Amino acid sequence: MKYVLAYSIPVISLLGIHYQGVLSYSGVLFAFVLIPFFEIILPTNEDNYSEEDVKNRLKNKLFDFLLYLNIPIVYGILFFTIWKITHNHLSVFELIGTTLSLGIVLGANGINVAHELGHREKLYERIFGKILLIPSHYTHFFIEHNHGHHLHVSTPNDPSTAKYNQSLYTFWWQTVSGTYIKAWEIQKKLNQIENRPFYAIKSDMFWFTIIQISYLATIYFFFGLNGFLLALFAGIVGFLLLETINYIEHYGLKRNLLPSGRFERVTEKHSWNSNHILGRIMLYELTRHSDHHFKSQKKYQILEYHDISPQMPYGYPTSMVISFIPPLWFAVMNKRVPQEMKA
Repeated sequence: MKYVLAYSIPVISLLGIHYQGVLSYSGVLFAFVLIPFFEIILPTNEDNYSEEDVKNRLKNKLFDFLLYLNIPIVYGILFFTIWKITHNHLSVFELIGTTLSLGIVLGANGINVAHELGHREKLYERIFGKILLIPSHYTHFFIEHNHGHHLHVSTPNDPSTAKYNQSLYTFWWQTVSGTYIKAWEIQKKLNQIENRPFYAIKSDMFWFTIIQISYLATIYFFFGLNGFLLALFAGIVGFLLLETINYIEHYGLKRNLLPSGRFERVTEKHSWNSNHILGRIMLYELTRHSDHHFKSQKKYQILEYHDISPQMPYGYPTSMVISFIPPLWFAVMNKRVPQEMKA
């Protein structure tokens, strides 16, 4: 039940959006001030699960239900916020805070959960994942992440891997544009392999484009320009938060190029791990990212810690805050990048 705490981000953001004023920034303050504060003072937990624990956790459907519940939560807060700004006169200060707080919900409880569901074997769970990507305008992430990122991670071929000494802000441009282009390239190859037309039912990128345009057009039709702008910019905040996490997950890590011309296989060494308790709970164990890339089909509730994985000095939420200040990020992280990967 500890993962119920992951709902604290949307709950606190919703309260702030409702009461407005300085509280409209509640999502920002909670995610990037309060959580990092507690991450620093709370201990880490490196414990893994026994075989019996793993079996029991996989049998317990509550872990899955906790993910599914994010769909009504995310869409409920989204449309409440749109209704709020279209039926009330808010100051520019409040509009900015509201957009940021909503964007954090779309990132933490939308894209992050979509990422977990996108790796599932069951079709309806993958569909749930795609539904959660829509408000952040990032449905293409489903294709590129599963067919591109996991294959090319920690190599120059992966737009979602940050290079050593690369700032977050140049990375944003690299990954946002690169991921979208890669998604279309992957879709084209998949269509060719299965000999299907561009507009086929299984041609996800074609339908993702239709869905994303329809989503924003529907909001504009029913809620006007203000609703449209809120949905547009909150979604941008959401996917930039995702890409900030991508930045810290693989910063400076590289796979060796073998004499055969292929890169070495992905191991636990090619993602930054964090055992900080609060970040693990809030992000559904995303911070045990090394194990996720090592075995991508593992569900979040059984991800493990590997002592050979590079370790972050702070939790993911705290590390995201640090990454916003490139000189500070470099000072903290460059000395932790394995020496052999800096060449």
